[in-house]
Amino acid sequence: MSRIGALLAVVTALLLAGCAGHRTRPATHHGSRGAATTGQEAGASPGVPADGDRFHDDISRNQADRYSEQADSVPSGPPPDVDKLPEPVPHWEPRSTYGNRSPYTVLGHTYRVLPSAKGYDERGIASFYGNKFHGYKTSNLENYDMYKFSAAHKTLPLPSYARVTNLANGKSVIVRINDRGPFHDNRLIDLSYAAAVKIGIWPKGTGLVEVRAIDPAHPEQTPPPVAVVNGQIKPAAAAAGREPASAASVPVLGSKPAIYLQVGAFSDASNAERLAQRLRAANLGDVRVIEAQSGGRTVRRVRVGPVPDAEQADAIARRIEAMGLPHPQVAVD
Repeated sequence: MSRIGALLAVVTALLLAGCAGHRTRPATHHGSRGAATTGQEAGASPGVPADGDRFHDDISRNQADRYSEQADSVPSGPPPDVDKLPEPVPHWEPRSTYGNRSPYTVLGHTYRVLPSAKGYDERGIASFYGNKFHGYKTSNLENYDMYKFSAAHKTLPLPSYARVTNLANGKSVIVRINDRGPFHDNRLIDLSYAAAVKIGIWPKGTGLVEVRAIDPAHPEQTPPPVAVVNGQIKPAAAAAGREPASAASVPVLGSKPAIYLQVGAFSDASNAERLAQRLRAANLGDVRVIEAQSGGRTVRRVRVGPVPDAEQADAIARRIEAMGLPHPQVAVD
C-alpha cells in the first residue's frame, strides 16, 4: 500500500471512531414508551450535560439519534396518584462528580454554579419534562425517572433539595435537583412529570413558582408550604391560624403574583424613561418604570406587564429582541 493510501486508511478509521457514541441497552421504568438509557456521549465534557436537544453546549454535534422520541410527551392514560409517591427527604450529600463544572456555557450563555444552595429563593416560570428523557442520564449521570420528585436547575449545586410552590394554588413539593436546565431564557426550573402533576403545573405545561432551596447543613429547617386564602398566598401555618415556628423561614407572599418582563435597570431616570417610551411606542402592553433600592442606590427598572402567561411572555420577549434590545428578564411579583 502506498504512503498516501495508508494515510487515508488511518484518517478513515479515526473518523469512524469519532462518530461512534456510547449507548447502553434500553431501561424499563414504570411502563415508559420506548425510553432508553444512554451514557454520557463520547467526547462530552465532564460537568456539563451531554444532551444536544435540551442541554448540550456543543450544538454543532449531531445527536438526533440520542432519544427514541423526537418531541417530549407524557404517559398515556390518567396521571399517577402522586399523593402515594414519597417526597425526597432532604439530607446532606457530597457534590456530584459530574454536573457541577463552573462556569459552563450552553447555547452561547454562560452559567456559574452556586457554591451552596443555602439562601437561594427565587420566583419564576416552571416547566416540566417527561417521556422523551425518561430513563436517560441526568447531568450528574443518574437515571432520570419522571415518576420521582426531581428537577433540573441551571445554577444550584447537584444534588440539591428545594421546595417548589405553585403560586397560583399554593401547592408545593420537595424536589431533589439532579439535572441541568431548562436552557430557555424565560424558565427558572424544569420539574419532573410527577412533581408537575403534584403541584398543578401539568397539564398546562408552565406555571409561576417559588423555588426555595433547603440548606444542606440544616435540612431539618425545610421551608414550610404555603396556602391560598381568599385569593392570597400565605404560609400554611398562618392559614391554619397558627404562628410559624420561625418567621425567617416563612416566605413573604402577597396577592396572586404576575409575570413582568424587565427590559433594563438604570440609575439615570432619563435613560429609563427613554427606554420606556420606546417600548410604549411598540405597543407591547403596559410599560412601567419602577424605582427600587439596590446596594444603597436608587435603580429605575423598566418593565412590561403584567403578562397573562408564559406563552405571551415568550412572544413579547421575541418582539423586544427584534427591536435590537437585550432579551428581557422574567420578574414575578
